[in-house]
Amino acid sequence: MFQNLGVPGLVIILITCDFGSEKSSEIGRAFGRTLSEFKSATKGLVDEEKRKIKNLSY
Repeated sequence: MFQNLGVPGLVIILITCDFGSEKSSEIGRAFGRTLSEFKSATKGLVDEEKRKIKNLSY
């Protein structure tokens, strides 16, 4: 039954056990916001580099 659990599954179970359901949802929200900010920052950097390359090609 637990053969396909893996490390990520164990981490989620441990976090849920340690912090409880209320804290887990707060941690999940914070993690989601962090990923969202990271994604937008990386997209901004990629767009900036594309603009630089486009300007150099002319």
